[in-house]
Amino acid sequence: MLPQDEPQSDALHDPPEEQVLRRLPPLLRRAWYSLNQAFRRRIAHLDLTPDQYTVLRNLHEAGSEGITQSELATNMSSDPNTVASLVDRMERAELLSRQTDPEDRRARRLRLAPAGRKKYRAARSLANTLQTEVLAPLSPPETEQFLTVLEKIAAACRKAAEKD
Repeated sequence: MLPQDEPQSDALHDPPEEQVLRRLPPLLRRAWYSLNQAFRRRIAHLDLTPDQYTVLRNLHEAGSEGITQSELATNMSSDPNTVASLVDRMERAELLSRQTDPEDRRARRLRLAPAGRKKYRAARSLANTLQTEVLAPLSPPETEQFLTVLEKIAAACRKAAEKD
């Protein structure tokens, strides 16, 4: 019997633990997709994508020391090749600078360029507004609890992805 030939269970009759297991992936995907699309539309006029914003945010948070491409890929939970391509485009657009790391000649250290800093500031206020809207249904204690639990879920997902 092939997987597609297996009888589909009726979600209403699944035990509660099965219902929880069935809900997590689609809920995470729907939340991420919707948030990403809303943010994409809000920053489109800045000629910036959500991934580019994430790079700018990481560079802003790293300060004048900057960050290596490898660290950026880890922070973004992204493939190093994808990050390299993204960084190439952003360097050409003069949003960031890339130099050889003085401590590790194989690594490239990234820093915010003036144009990147300006775009980050403009996009940051839009990101804050969107986050406030998305979290509005929760009280402040619920928001803190939600973010704490989400950090635990994200860590568990990362750990699962690192297995074999």
